[in-house]
Amino acid sequence: MVVLIGIAGGAVGFGAGRLGRFVLCSARRGVRPPRLWCEVSVCLLWTVVAVRAATGMPLWWVAIPLLLGWLSVMLTVCDVLAARLPDALTLPAYPVAAALLAIAAPHQPGVLVGAVGGVVLFAGTYLLVRVVSPNAMGPGDVKLAGSLGAVVGAVSLSAVLVVMAAAAALTLVASLWARSGGIPHGPAMLAPAWLVTVFASWP
Repeated sequence: MVVLIGIAGGAVGFGAGRLGRFVLCSARRGVRPPRLWCEVSVCLLWTVVAVRAATGMPLWWVAIPLLLGWLSVMLTVCDVLAARLPDALTLPAYPVAAALLAIAAPHQPGVLVGAVGGVVLFAGTYLLVRVVSPNAMGPGDVKLAGSLGAVVGAVSLSAVLVVMAAAAALTLVASLWARSGGIPHGPAMLAPAWLVTVFASWP
């Protein structure tokens, strides 16, 4: 049964990835991902979420890692290929995340309080870095930090700190490996945030 659910989740994810590819290609300042990048990536992430849902993830939470997985792939493609995190993806994430967290809130005390705290902590820290050292933090990273802070903060504020530390460490390692300071920071933010939402240990 778990295998069948995983396959179904992957199949739907492949379709969602195809839709995302169409969105990226047709946008006014769009990017053109290599063939099947979006489809296969979303397929893999949604397969993991489907398996987690079949093995204990609460159904009221499932939509959040699904959304974040899709968004992570699309934004990573944009950041890697075009060095930007477009407002067309980062800004709509706020109302969508708010709606999904409002659905989750009645099932788990503290979700909304944690979400608000996560936004303040994650986005506030990134905004401060942006103000103090504009070259160290892009505006797209600051906008993305708010929605990520909300969904990760809903799990716990300590998870927000872990994601922020992991993002900084991953970007540093990538910069050292590439011997370049122009490494996209978005993927380093998105990957640990998605992992937290997928493997959150709900009571």
